[in-house]
Amino acid sequence: MPGILVDTDLPYLDIASPEFAMNSEAVRDARSRSWVARTNYGFGVLRYREVTELLKHPSLNQGSAKWPELNGVHSGLFHEWWSKNLLVLEGDEHHRIRRLLNPAFSPTQARRLEPEFAQIATELIDEMVALQASGAEVDFVAAFAEPFATRALCAMLGLSHEHWPFIADRANTVGYALAVSIKDDIERIDVAVQELYDFVEQLITERRANPGQDVVSRLVQFSADGDKLSDAELRNALVLMLFGGMDTTRNQIGLILQTFMRNPEQWEKLADRPEELAKPALEEGLRVNPTTRWVTREANEDFEYEGLQIAKGTTVHLFTMSSGTDPEAFPNPEIDIDAEDRKPHQTFGGGVHHCLGHYIARADMGIALPMLAQRIAEVACPGGDEWLPDSGNHGPVKLPITFTVR
Repeated sequence: MPGILVDTDLPYLDIASPEFAMNSEAVRDARSRSWVARTNYGFGVLRYREVTELLKHPSLNQGSAKWPELNGVHSGLFHEWWSKNLLVLEGDEHHRIRRLLNPAFSPTQARRLEPEFAQIATELIDEMVALQASGAEVDFVAAFAEPFATRALCAMLGLSHEHWPFIADRANTVGYALAVSIKDDIERIDVAVQELYDFVEQLITERRANPGQDVVSRLVQFSADGDKLSDAELRNALVLMLFGGMDTTRNQIGLILQTFMRNPEQWEKLADRPEELAKPALEEGLRVNPTTRWVTREANEDFEYEGLQIAKGTTVHLFTMSSGTDPEAFPNPEIDIDAEDRKPHQTFGGGVHHCLGHYIARADMGIALPMLAQRIAEVACPGGDEWLPDSGNHGPVKLPITFTVR
């Protein structure tokens, strides 16, 4: 049995600081000293084994429900939407909504979309190559990551691609709600939520009148044992898709490119063997440099874990980036797309709250990544890059790149 851990003996991490970075010596030092650290908001779990076990621990619920209140937001449209979306629901209600959404995110649905994902990637890479040839600066976020993520979402939802700038802009604004500065931006966040509400309500009306093969049409028509999503439930779910599907994919593609810029020999391997290495390249990129730096849980009862007394209501952050590079689980934690027998990463979470959209995310990024590697080489950032904080979903705001064309 492990000894009882005393809070004051644990390392401390100030995760609310603008300077906090998951990929820092402070986090690595804390991980080397202990499997858990104290933070401004409860505990932070640092190592792979403990994160894996706690992702599925019955004494922990999804812990993001109180995020707005913890940061001073107690009402408004975002607060209302957040309290009712799938990310924060629990128990029977969570299971019901998830079951009714499942058909939209199946492996079959993901495979059906792959040709369109490839077409989008081809167009954007061509435009990016032409932009550099003209002598203009190429910002990878503006030229590829954001339009690819949003247009892939349009393909999934059966939307005309002309809608992508609107979706990207409103989703970007909602993304500020995941930062510790949410209260400063809440007025414009609420406006963006309302505009997304209006957009998806019109979309639902159109798909009811003229259903197609897209995700929205499937959700409008799908029922399980006579149960269907209500209009409000469908609206909330679609807003979550528009926000989550764009924000996370855009950030993640930028982070994966950053990882390969730091490891050019891995990029060349992917370019040489794209069919063989597309999947491991994506999974390794997700493991070492995830957009979701931590997953939040909340204790639903008093319990003890590995000698740590955790009181009901305590926030427990599962640091998936730290666990994904834990040397105890990954003796060579750096990216290695040729590695054998890698443990599964936790970037899509785990347990009952495992990311519902992971098949779609893996399909679109798994198409884009090898296509990029086959077209461009010697990718570098000359400077001028800007990044989101490590709270919320991390990623590049701006990522100027230079490259050679193969």
